[in-house]
Amino acid sequence: MAATPAYPLSLGLVVVIQLGFFLFFLSPIAAADDVSRAAPSGESAACRNDFRLVKVKRWVNGLEKKPIGGLTADFGSILPADAKQGHRFPATFSKPLNSCSLSSSKLSGSIALAVRGDCIFTTKAEVAQAGGAAGLVVINDEEGLVQMGCGNDTNLNITIPVITISKSGGDELKKSMDDGAKVELLLYSPNRPILDYSMIILWLMAVGTIVSASLWSEITGSEQTDERYNQLSRKEYDALVKDEEEKEILQINTKSAIVFVIMASTFLLLLYFFMSSWFIWVLIVLFCIGGIEGMHNCIVSLVSSKCKGCGQKTVDLPIIGEISILSLVVLILCLVFAIVWAVERKSSYSWIGQDILGICMMITVLPLAQLPNIKVATVLLCCAFLYDIFWVFLSPFIFHDSVMIAVAEGDKSGGESIPMLLRVPRLADPYYGYNMIGFGDILFPGLLVSFAFRFDKANKKILLNGYFLWLTIGYGVGLLFTYLGLYLMDGHGQPALLYLVPCTLGTCVVLGSVRGELKQLWSYGTDSAELTAPSGEA
Repeated sequence: MAATPAYPLSLGLVVVIQLGFFLFFLSPIAAADDVSRAAPSGESAACRNDFRLVKVKRWVNGLEKKPIGGLTADFGSILPADAKQGHRFPATFSKPLNSCSLSSSKLSGSIALAVRGDCIFTTKAEVAQAGGAAGLVVINDEEGLVQMGCGNDTNLNITIPVITISKSGGDELKKSMDDGAKVELLLYSPNRPILDYSMIILWLMAVGTIVSASLWSEITGSEQTDERYNQLSRKEYDALVKDEEEKEILQINTKSAIVFVIMASTFLLLLYFFMSSWFIWVLIVLFCIGGIEGMHNCIVSLVSSKCKGCGQKTVDLPIIGEISILSLVVLILCLVFAIVWAVERKSSYSWIGQDILGICMMITVLPLAQLPNIKVATVLLCCAFLYDIFWVFLSPFIFHDSVMIAVAEGDKSGGESIPMLLRVPRLADPYYGYNMIGFGDILFPGLLVSFAFRFDKANKKILLNGYFLWLTIGYGVGLLFTYLGLYLMDGHGQPALLYLVPCTLGTCVVLGSVRGELKQLWSYGTDSAELTAPSGEA
C-alpha cells in the first residue's frame, strides 16, 4: 500500500473537484486544424478540389513574419506543395471589402483580401479574378476555417487560387496594412505526413498514465507491507484494504455513473452556449488546484517511500496546522510550477507543464475513485460510450454543430484553450498544431484497468492469467484504432471512447466468459460474490 504523507489539502475535496470538472469532461482526440464543421452542400461536379490546409507566408516591409494557416476552396487553381514553386505577391484589400461587386482598387498582380459575407464565395472569386488578382484570401468572420464550396454553380471558370483564413489571421494582416506597411504573401499547400511522431509520444503518455496509476500503490508501497499482504488470505486482505482506504476512496455505483454522464452533458452544453475567456479561466484555476494536489501527492508519496524518515519532521502553521516540512516544501514548489504554467500557458513550450500537471492529477484521481465491479463499469463506460458518440457525431443534427469539437477547439474562448487534455505538438507536420487526448479518455478506461489490477492482486493471479495486462493492451490497441480513425477521417475529431470502450470492457467481458469468472467480476465486492468466488490462482 502507498505511504500516507500529510497532505495540506483534503483529498475528499480534491476528489469532488476533479470528478466534477475533469472526469465529466470527455474530450475526444481532436486534430487542431481548426476547420469549421459546417460543410458545403449541393455542390456540382465542377467542384472537384479537395479541402487542403494552406500555409500563408508573409513579409512585412521585407521582413518575414510567422506564417498564417488557411484552407483552400473546392474550386480554383491548385496551390503548389513547395514554397519554392510559389510566387510572392503584394496583398491588397478589395473595394468594396466584401468583394461582391467589381473592385475599384488595383488588384492586378496582387493577392486580394476580402471579408466573408454578403454574397457567395464563388462571386467573390469571380470579382477578384475579373479585377486581375493573382489570388483571393477570404477572411472568416470568426475563428476557424470555413469550408468554401461552389454550391450549385455549374459554369465556373475560376483560375486563381482561393483560400480562407481565420479572423485573427485577417486582423494581423489588417493591422500591418493599416500602419502603412507593405505586406507580401506567398500561398502554398505542403503535404502532411501520414503519421506524426507526436502520436507515439501521446500514446506512451496515455498508456503510461493508466499503468502508473494502477501500480501506484506498488510503486510507493514498502516491501514489508507487501510481504504482510501476501501472507493474508483473500478475506483478510479485503478487510484490511477496506479498513485502511475507506476514508479516502470514492466508490462509484450505478446511480453515480449515470449522474456522471448527465452532469457531463450539462457541463458541456454550458461551455458550448456560454463559453468565454472568463469561463475558461475558471477551468484553468480548477485545473491548477487539481494539478497542484496531484503533483504534490505524487512527489511526497515517492520521496516518503524511498526515504522513510524524510516526512517525520513537522512544523505547526496557522490555519493549516501541523504539516511535515517535506510536504510544505513540495507544496510551495508545486504552487510555483502551476503559477508559471498559468502565466506562460500560451508559450510554445507550455504543453510540457500542462501534461505534467494533468498526468500527476490523473495518477492521484484513479486510486481515489474506484469501480467496485464490472456491473458498475459496464453502466459507466456504456453511458460514456454513447455520450461521446452523441456529442461528436449526432449533435450536429440538433445544434447544427458538433458540440464537443466546438468546445474542444474553443471557437468562443477569446484565444484561451481548455486545459483538460494532454497535448503534444506535431513534430513533423508543416502546419504545426497539436495532437490531443481528453482526460476523460484516459480516466474512464483507466478506472476499469485499475479495477482489473486490484482484482488480480486480491485473487493472487499471475500476470498472464489475470486481467490487468490484457486490458492495458486493449487500451493501447483502442488508441491505435482512434489514430486510424483520425487518419481515415482526414484529421477531424474522433470520439475516442468509441474505440476504447470495446477494446477494454469488451476484452474484460470476453476473458471473464472464457475463464468462467464473469459472474464473479460482475458482482465482485458483494456478499454473493464472496460466497461464489473461486479460489485464487498461484
